Amino acid sequence: MESVISRKLGKRIKELRTAKGFKQREIADFLDMERSNYTRIESGKQTPSDKNLAKIADFLGVNIKDLFDYEHLQTREELTNSIISILPELSDKELIYCYKMLLSLQQMR
Repeated sequence: MESVISRKLGKRIKELRTAKGFKQREIADFLDMERSNYTRIESGKQTPSDKNLAKIADFLGVNIKDLFDYEHLQTREELTNSIISILPELSDKELIYCYKMLLSLQQMR
């Protein structure tokens, strides 16, 4: 069953794999599994075992915790809600700075 965590983990693994220029076949062979099963991991339909999670991190040359660094892979709605939840914590000065920064970004488009 696909969960939000499995989906984000899969996206993060795919992001790291493609950034390093590896093919799905290469990592599937390293894990000693069919490529179709590995594809299920990247699509979030299957969660890797602890053993395979460690092997994936080893293959990609990252720490296991780096596989769970997927906050930047949020949907637009999730990202918007995350930003909105941070705003009340800012000082007035920080809030004004953020507002000006957003206006600058908008004008650059």
